[in-house]
Amino acid sequence: MKPMASRTEQLATLRSGRIWDVLIIGGGASGLGAAVDAAARGFSTLLLERGDFACGTSSRSTKLIHGGVRYLRQGDLALVRHALIERRRLLDNAGHLVHALPFIIPARSGFERLYYAAGLKLYDLLAGSSNLSPSRLLDRPQTLNALPGLNPLGLSGGVQYWDGQFDDARLAIALMRTAGDLGATCLNYLPVTGLLKTQGKVGGALAEDAETGESFELQARVVINATGVYADAVRRFDAPDAQSVLTPSQGIHLVLDADFLPGETALLIPKTEDGRVMFAIPWQGKVLLGTTDTERHDLPAEPQPFPEEVDFLLRTAAGFLRRAPQRSDIRSAFAGLRPLLHPEHDGKGGTAALSREHAVMVSAGGLVTVAGGKWTTYRLMAEQVIDRAAEVAGLESVPCPTANLKLHGWNGSDARLLAEMPGNEFKLHPALDLTEAMVRFACRHEAARSIEDIMARRSRALFLDARAAEACISRVGELVAEELCLTAEKVGQMVEIAKQSARQFQLG
Repeated sequence: MKPMASRTEQLATLRSGRIWDVLIIGGGASGLGAAVDAAARGFSTLLLERGDFACGTSSRSTKLIHGGVRYLRQGDLALVRHALIERRRLLDNAGHLVHALPFIIPARSGFERLYYAAGLKLYDLLAGSSNLSPSRLLDRPQTLNALPGLNPLGLSGGVQYWDGQFDDARLAIALMRTAGDLGATCLNYLPVTGLLKTQGKVGGALAEDAETGESFELQARVVINATGVYADAVRRFDAPDAQSVLTPSQGIHLVLDADFLPGETALLIPKTEDGRVMFAIPWQGKVLLGTTDTERHDLPAEPQPFPEEVDFLLRTAAGFLRRAPQRSDIRSAFAGLRPLLHPEHDGKGGTAALSREHAVMVSAGGLVTVAGGKWTTYRLMAEQVIDRAAEVAGLESVPCPTANLKLHGWNGSDARLLAEMPGNEFKLHPALDLTEAMVRFACRHEAARSIEDIMARRSRALFLDARAAEACISRVGELVAEELCLTAEKVGQMVEIAKQSARQFQLG
């Protein structure tokens, strides 16, 4: 396995004065996917992320690789079809991070069972040869056997179908590693502060190392804006009067112990108060409840669940689970901002009515922006944005090679390397799988630069059990200090930031 270039080595390439073929701003799903695509085509590629990779929306999803059952109701059949094809590709190319998961929609009447069954047969048909397994009708005993945590009151039966589940932050790190394997340079904690322009055309970016304050002027043949909910802000680096193309929305998730929904089958609640479906999903030994849909006009770096959102999820879950979850049962809670495209309707439906379809736009100055979209279709988005960027830059026309490209770690290489490291026997908390070896591995091989990087994204400790994660912070700080040669003052700052983050995941 090719070792990952160190941050020192990567920063040295920024000082070389080279002209990059493709410079990507944003280290979430769309940016990392674009970096993999560009590098796979042989283009010299630089990706810059202002925080950590996937530190925003891309680590705060519902952890599903899916076509989107609710988009059937909206008539977004093309989006569903594309997503189902991409679901199959991810299962093939990243089987170490993505797996098939059965879902059940409970029904209160025979009519509901048939109604949902008809919709899911359309889901099967849209998937075609990419389908995971046919949907099927379940009677009442079969439904309760598969979902022993389901409230039996008024239950007629259900419909089972299959979709995909994944670890979003881990997939982001795999994309970063894949891009690096293909020759791309990907740097976190290196925010872009402006764009370079010559005769009105974008020709690079200004950036600053958040760790040292060093500034860089970076030239590129084309610049891609893949900054999610912040895409409009970056577009205004190029054109200060650019009109907004996004309507951000907040979604939150709650994490409960597995005994609220025992087993390996997920629950989909098809009708809720705010017009969205709601999921209760087994995930890494816990149950994930989500999600809400709340329009936001601000864009906080660390969005927090609103009390009414928490109440909504608990209230909705209480109507379907045998045991109603309480606030005291919440192990962790987190919020993410969705980069939804502006509505093309009369505005009455709110953000829950908006499609997750994406758009690729090119400004008069040549800035390429990819906006909207969702994790499942990240590869297709990347293909389309690199196709367009290559045209803008006049790069060689190279076919996209990523449909069958295996992602880093697919062959177990990282798992074997981690298993060989000392410290695997030392779990940092009995409620978590985090070990000393995992912390060291994250620093050496996965570009982790802080305690929070490790607790939130290289492992999912903060997302799974925030109190248990908080108890590990000091020890993780000691290990990070050893690996990154940090001063006591720096580590102390990191510890305080991580503890503050842990408190936010605990709803204060």
